[in-house]
Amino acid sequence: MIITISRQFGSGGRELGKRLADKLGYAYYDKQLVTEIAKHANLNEDYVTSVLESGGFKNYAFTFAHTMPLVSPIPDCATEVLVQQKKVIEAIGKKGNCVIVGRCADVILADKKPLRLFVYANEASKIKRCRERMHDGEDLSDKRILKNAKAIDKGRASFCDLISPLAWDDKNAYDLMINTSDVEIESIVLALAKMIQSLTQQ
Repeated sequence: MIITISRQFGSGGRELGKRLADKLGYAYYDKQLVTEIAKHANLNEDYVTSVLESGGFKNYAFTFAHTMPLVSPIPDCATEVLVQQKKVIEAIGKKGNCVIVGRCADVILADKKPLRLFVYANEASKIKRCRERMHDGEDLSDKRILKNAKAIDKGRASFCDLISPLAWDDKNAYDLMINTSDVEIESIVLALAKMIQSLTQQ
């Protein structure tokens, strides 16, 4: 089974994905996707990340589809990032059991009928999780943390708008919406793993 996870920044979606993959014994893909895309596109990883998360394509209109024909002057490097992302994720999809976090994998692998999860949380929980991940010396206000989170989520939503007829956070685009507010990720993973194991045995 292929499991894709879209998530709000600070919701714990990445942790949920890693724990779930470990629990199920599935392959896990997250940041290494950027590494693979950068390698195949012969581009810097920081640039690839900025392209995929900034939502900088919002003003460009093009058809994604399977052949991904372009009809607008998107910069060549940015276009290559999109092409390679699609190829890398499709190659991963062919391998079977895995958990893929982000990168619109749910849309790219729609023909594989993945289990599509969306992870979200309230503002207080996002702030708490972001503070727990801060490096020594970082001291951001709650307002700044939420502003950064909203900016990242806006970029993710904008990128999704390019390749999906449904909005990034539209419940109709997912099989399961998971609220991690005031809940331990590990407890969610235990219940989720049992559900998935039940589905795979049917």
